[in-house]
Order: sequence, then structure tokens, then C-alpha cells
Amino acid sequence: EWEITNPLDFSREEVVMVPSVNWQELSSSKDELVWTQSGQPIPSQWIPNAEGVPSSALLWVETAGNERQTVELSLRKQDQIIPDFPKRTQAELSHKFGGHWEGHEYMEGHFENVQDLRVPPEHTDHSWYIRYEGPGWESDKVGYRFYLDWRNATDIFGKKTHNMVLQGVGLDGFDSYHEPSDWGMDILKVGKSLGVGSLATWFKDTAQRVAVTDSVFCRITENGLLRSVVATQYDGWQAGDFKTDVTSKLSIEAGSRLTRHEVTVSSEVPNLCTGLVKLDGGEVVQDAPTAGWSYLATYGKQSLANDRVGMAVLFRTEDLIERTEDALSHLVVLRPVNRQLTYYFLAAWEQEPDGITSLEAFTEYLTRVVECLNHPFLVETIASR
Repeated sequence: EWEITNPLDFSREEVVMVPSVNWQELSSSKDELVWTQSGQPIPSQWIPNAEGVPSSALLWVETAGNERQTVELSLRKQDQIIPDFPKRTQAELSHKFGGHWEGHEYMEGHFENVQDLRVPPEHTDHSWYIRYEGPGWESDKVGYRFYLDWRNATDIFGKKTHNMVLQGVGLDGFDSYHEPSDWGMDILKVGKSLGVGSLATWFKDTAQRVAVTDSVFCRITENGLLRSVVATQYDGWQAGDFKTDVTSKLSIEAGSRLTRHEVTVSSEVPNLCTGLVKLDGGEVVQDAPTAGWSYLATYGKQSLANDRVGMAVLFRTEDLIERTEDALSHLVVLRPVNRQLTYYFLAAWEQEPDGITSLEAFTEYLTRVVECLNHPFLVETIASR
């Protein structure tokens, strides 16, 4: 049994990780086990360790403010009915097979989903080779993609449904997802900016994206009920006056708009930066930096649907070198520690179900997000009864 405590005074529904679960003591097969809260089965997802053995579990936990809940892992009873919990996250990567390259364009062929892809040398922007031009990941709130080419910037799929939608996006081989449809649409004009939360370095008063590399390898490492992950290895990123390898891990969890970006570089670099595209309708919102997490955000009529969307990047205050801007993006310049950096980004579109529709509501939401990052759920093992 485990005790999960919400240290904040408001109710929370979140994915919580229970580390180091010794489930083999209960059964030889994890499929015979069930996670419960107050006797009721709850959505869960096993996370493998480096050897590929399931070792940690993600659980969907709902608590009141300052509440302590007990969760239990036990053998399924023979007559126990486990609900078929809906998939609430997804990550995918899909490219064409059966066609051929003509210069930098891939002609004919059909799309198939793959686990991984080493980006071919012919591939560039608008090659029509990768479905919606890169990997995509989504929660029940929002979707994202990044361009798996020299642009290497992140874009937003605004969603009008809690269902998973990416599997149906871009199947015609073109960018029809810029047009409104039942599920939603691509809502961001990225251009040469940092879009939302793209990785770059700050050099000579400009943000340089991860554009020049020796090779790029992208892999879907999790495509789960509660969390999905896109991992990308960039060998030989050249920017500013350095060259380094970059490992990028983008993850999203059920019930959340946040993408977590974990970045590792192979050598010391002066800085890494991220930010948000500058758009006419976007008003800049930033908090007074305090200990823990801070944000840089924009809000306003800045979507391709000509309606309101809020965007933010969240970073550890102690990592901040400076807040700045270039011609295209609002920026935060950050300091990697031990060659590692973690930050988050998010988007909140007003057409989401129960969407955020005012600046006031958006800043309230950001305040809550920061509080939750500063005060994660506490997980303690308690002796089995």
C-alpha cells in the first residue's frame, strides 16, 4: 500500500508516479494485478526500467485539498471487473512507404506509423514524407508536434474534444489541418520563431534553433494510457561557437496541457533558451520570480482561428540567466546544470471543452500550475496490512 498526499489546499486530479514497485512478490504477471483507490480500480500505466522490466507505476489520482489517499496494488479477484479506461495520451510518428524520392520531395506512397526514424538526408521542410511533418503527442486537453527537419520548432494542435485525434490528422498527405475541423486544428503560426517551447541557444542577440546537425534519430518511447513520450537524439548540433550532441525527451500526461522537456547536452554549453512566438494579438504575462518554478506567457487573440490562446514556458527560477527577446520570439535564457535542463511548455485554446477564455482565468490557471509544480504529491510506502 502507498499513501499519496496532496499538500495543497485545493482539489487535484493528476498522474502520480509510484517508484520502485516490487510487484513480483504478488504475481508472476503484472496483468493479474490491479491498482485501487478506496477499493475502486483506477487507471494505471507501468513504466519499464533501463532493462525493460516494469518497475514504476503511473496512477490517476483524485484528491481533495490537503487530503491523504491510500492506493493499493493487489491480485485481481476472479469476478472483479476492471473498467476499460479510455486512452488519454498518445504519441506517434508516421512516414511514407512505397514511394520514391525526387530531390527533396517524396512522391506517392502511403503513411504507416513507426516506432522510430533516422531522418533521411533527403528530408527537409515540405518533403511530404512525414505525416504532419514530425512526431505528434497529445493529452485529452491539447496536442503538439515538432518539425522533424532543420526548423525543429514546436507547434500546437488545438482540440475541441477529449478524444485522441492525432491518428486521423494529415492523412491526405498535405497540411489540411490548418483548416478548422470537428476535432480542432493547427492553431499556431510558427514561422522562424520558437513557436511554443522550442529548444535553442542564445547567441549574438538571436535564438538559434537546433537547425544544423549531423544526424537526427526520433523514437516513440511511450504511447500510454496516462503518459506518452517522444525521444530525439541530435548528433552534432552546431550553433553559436559550439558543437554538441543533444538528447531530448518530450512527455505529456493525462489531464494536463503541459509538455515536460528534459534536455541533456554532451558537452558544456554557455546556455540553452526557449520561448514563445511573438504575435500581434499576444500580450506578455510574466510572474515575479520566486523560489521554485516561474513562467513567461502570452495571451490574446493570437491563434490561426483568430481567437484566444494562452501559451507559456515554465522554468526553474534558479536556472534563469535572463528574460529577453529577439525579432521573432519572447525568450528565457537558461543555464543547464550538469549538462541537463528541464522545462515545461503549454497551450490553452479557448475552443477546448470548458476552455479558458480570459486573461484573468489564464493567469489564475498558471498560478495553480506553478503551485502544483512547487508542491508535487507526496508518495510514501506503508506496510501492507
